[in-house]
Amino acid sequence: MRIVYSLTLMAGLLAAQNPNQTQTVTLESQPIYRVTVVSRTAKAINYRHRSGATKVDFAGTALMPTAKGEAKVESKKGYIEVEVEFDKMNPAQKYGPEYLTYVLWAITPEGRAQNLGEILLDSENRGKLNISTEFQVFGMIVTAEPYFAVSQPSDVVVMENIVRGDTLGKVELIDAKYELLKRGSYIFKADQSAVKDMPNDPSKTPLYLWEARNAVQIARWAGADKYAADSFTKAENALKQAEDYKARKQEKPSNMIAREAIQTAEDSRLIALERQEQERLATERRLAAEREAAEKAKAEESARLRAQAEEQQRLEAARRAQAEEASRLDQQRRARAEADTLAAEAARKAAEAERLAAEKAKAEALTQQQLLAKQAEAARLAASDADRARLNAEQDKERLRQQLLQQFNMILETRDSARGLIVNMSDVLFDTAKYTLRPIAREKLARVSGIVLSHPGLNIEVEGHTDSVGSDEYNQKLSEQRANSVREFLLSQGLRGETLTAKGFGETTPVATNDTAAGRQQNRRVELVVSGEVIGTKLSEIRGTTSTTTSPAP
Repeated sequence: MRIVYSLTLMAGLLAAQNPNQTQTVTLESQPIYRVTVVSRTAKAINYRHRSGATKVDFAGTALMPTAKGEAKVESKKGYIEVEVEFDKMNPAQKYGPEYLTYVLWAITPEGRAQNLGEILLDSENRGKLNISTEFQVFGMIVTAEPYFAVSQPSDVVVMENIVRGDTLGKVELIDAKYELLKRGSYIFKADQSAVKDMPNDPSKTPLYLWEARNAVQIARWAGADKYAADSFTKAENALKQAEDYKARKQEKPSNMIAREAIQTAEDSRLIALERQEQERLATERRLAAEREAAEKAKAEESARLRAQAEEQQRLEAARRAQAEEASRLDQQRRARAEADTLAAEAARKAAEAERLAAEKAKAEALTQQQLLAKQAEAARLAASDADRARLNAEQDKERLRQQLLQQFNMILETRDSARGLIVNMSDVLFDTAKYTLRPIAREKLARVSGIVLSHPGLNIEVEGHTDSVGSDEYNQKLSEQRANSVREFLLSQGLRGETLTAKGFGETTPVATNDTAAGRQQNRRVELVVSGEVIGTKLSEIRGTTSTTTSPAP
């Protein structure tokens, strides 16, 4: 098993590639702005509870091959204590003017990254750090960052932990995916010259003051001045106060207020990004609703025109029948008048009258035959129109089904089945062994609910599943709790209760073997079964039908 992290030029979740591919790095006199690493592995260690102290080493990546370090890791009651020392590190600005410092990260097998603290280098490019974490199974990496309070690691990974021969604990290689901010993410709205270079003599301007300037500027580029104005204003005021303390040569309060400015700026940046995403989702929902309304109006207009054409045909047929009947009656009147006039000549003209009567009967029979033929043709056309309408309705359902499959796959892995569209939520969207939704899970579910709200008539069955680890009762309860947690969140997004059901299946319906960690992770899932007449599927159809799976876009 491997912890895999990919440093690519794509945003979002980064798919793991072939672990044997090498990393390509270009080191020049100019700052590096793009580094492509196809894949990389790092060992994760299970520091068993209260098992005592052990040591792991750190080695530099291709970005800093000469760097090294050593960490002492000790399991305490309720947390892990880490003491780490680094040596032969380069100044962070070597990798770009936006990078001012280094941060130590802990990465869990589920891909969660925790900022363990800032690594400050002395005059000999050495650094120390004493921290603690609640994680028990994790790997450690070191990245270059623009300031210490970042909440997500950049892709400038300069060091990673390696296992020593005498390292205690259970060493595991675990597959995991976690997000890295690509090079240039912090300066996407500004010219490179806008990022300040830290002077060669930090004593003139302390590092934290430079980090605070960077943090405020990066928050502004992220739109914090518009989307998180209160927090951003506090960060700007704190930076001004720190600058004022520095001007008055009051170093301690300057550093303290600068750190406050950094943290407040990072908070405002995260708030701004979240609100921009909410604004984008709201726009998507509005546009989807407008498209649906336009399609509905178009369908109604088409139905009206069809009904109008059918009524016109009916009236025309009635007028033709009326004219034919009038003609027939007129012929009868003329025949009776002629019969009265020729009564005296009846004997002489009897034969002629019989001939005329026969011709008249023949004409009436032909007229009647033509009328019946027209009526049969009208019935055939009406049946043909009904068949076309039914076929169009089925095609509309199939198009909507394919459209929803594509939209859901852009959010979560979705497959098509006889039961409906099955949206799969993997175990990593929940906290370990819990049923609380992570922020990324709430974000994805909010996007799913926006799509469902745009298409009335859809129903959702939320189904929770677990692996075979633990008792049957525990797994059944956890699966029900996770299913209910998802249902409650969807209700909070505006979905109606009568369209939502939730049920837990525990470990009874695995999709992979429970003999491996990878298989168990696949079995730990929550599935949303989207169905309804609008996509040609009724709720709660037969389970277990073969389905086609399509992977979501990265």
